[in-house]
Amino acid sequence: MTEINPALNCFPEKFSHVHLMGVCGTGMAAMAGMLKSQGYIVSGSDANVYPPMSDFLAEQGITVLEGYRPENLNPAPDLVIVGNVIARVNPEAQALAAAGIPYVSFPQALGRLFLSGRKSLVAAGTHGKTTTSSILATMLHGAGLDPGFMIGGIVQAFQCNFRIGQGDYFVVEGDEYDTAFFDKGPKFLHYQPHIAIITSIEFDHADIYADLEAVKASFRKLVAIMPEDGCLVAHLDDPVVREIVAGAPCPVLGYGKSPELDWSLGDMAISEEGTTFDVLRAGKAFASFNSRMPGAHNALNALAVIAALDRLGLSVEMIRRELAAFAGVRRRQEVRGTVNGITVIDDFAHHPTAVRETLESLSSAYKGRRLVAVFEPRTNSSRRSIFQQDYVRVFDSADEVVIKEPDVLVAIPEEKRFSGEKLASDLTARGVRARCFENTDRILDYLADTLSEGDVAAVLSNGGFDNIHIRLLERIE
Repeated sequence: MTEINPALNCFPEKFSHVHLMGVCGTGMAAMAGMLKSQGYIVSGSDANVYPPMSDFLAEQGITVLEGYRPENLNPAPDLVIVGNVIARVNPEAQALAAAGIPYVSFPQALGRLFLSGRKSLVAAGTHGKTTTSSILATMLHGAGLDPGFMIGGIVQAFQCNFRIGQGDYFVVEGDEYDTAFFDKGPKFLHYQPHIAIITSIEFDHADIYADLEAVKASFRKLVAIMPEDGCLVAHLDDPVVREIVAGAPCPVLGYGKSPELDWSLGDMAISEEGTTFDVLRAGKAFASFNSRMPGAHNALNALAVIAALDRLGLSVEMIRRELAAFAGVRRRQEVRGTVNGITVIDDFAHHPTAVRETLESLSSAYKGRRLVAVFEPRTNSSRRSIFQQDYVRVFDSADEVVIKEPDVLVAIPEEKRFSGEKLASDLTARGVRARCFENTDRILDYLADTLSEGDVAAVLSNGGFDNIHIRLLERIE
């Protein structure tokens, strides 16, 4: 096997043709679009070329080569951006190593080409970072500050997940996942944070982190690179976050529900229309806010942004106005449709904590209506038994739970795999009605027969779930 040369992990002095390996990933496709808009010649390759990313790239005029092959690097590009989906043994990666072409990771490219010379605002944490970064970017834009952003979800206000912008600020969703096969450190270490928000720290990504201590070590590195004139906005109700930010080299603004923090939530009311909540600063009344996003966890995400924007000097009137206008993020408690009185909601929740918080907020928002949770365990962590027992305690806010038996992780021994049947059995023993099905078609048949007027079906998955949302709406029409 040809080993890639570490000396070539760099930017050439001049380059015009950039090739992206793994171009159909959400972030990589956005990077391709940003490079194209800056005048670069852009090509890409991927093993999974299909809508919507294939359509997006075609609209941008970007050539996408299907499959990973050595000939994809002929003629040789000036620079290759390697996505973290690419393994060392990938045939195109092997050809890259043999050709001696300069290469960088996606986070390196973002840091060098789009963050340099700007103030980077990074939203990090196990939960809520997509929503938090989307609120921050949208509100800065509404305030006329023309930010750039790169986010892991489609922001409703822009119908995309990236924007270059010309203002001083660039908002980044700070992912703790590893950077590339040649850089196993977390992505957020490349993002040069001026202000960093840390929403939560829990064990996740069992495919790359051995335990919570390993996750904590990554966040310690993030805290360590904060500049003295920067700022950490940290959810200090979380004891792990509190531990990690202790001794930070910059000021720390704590936020949460505890009134002794710098920023805290006061009274709150949740409905289908969203959430109204009071904010305290240093224990004293600051202002009241309205948000279209239901739930206490979303109020906390908004509170972190309020603290950051106040730090940047925005007025309370402007913050209040822009938060009320924020239209949300695709796949975060997104109502996909209502047919015959049945509401279908799409949410990205998959970690046990995210599942619990999402269902609690939906139960409060749709009070008095039957809530059916439709859960697809799809991540590398959720398909392992690591969270098997944790899931048993997070569905209490649902009236019924429908589970899809996940695709098998072949590399994982059978005794370490998650079981949907066992979860359904354990939930039933706990008094929560639950069923497990082997495929999406069986789930659709069951839901079409059992859903009735007034029900809310909350689909929880970090993937497409076989387009279950639209198919369900069509079945019940």
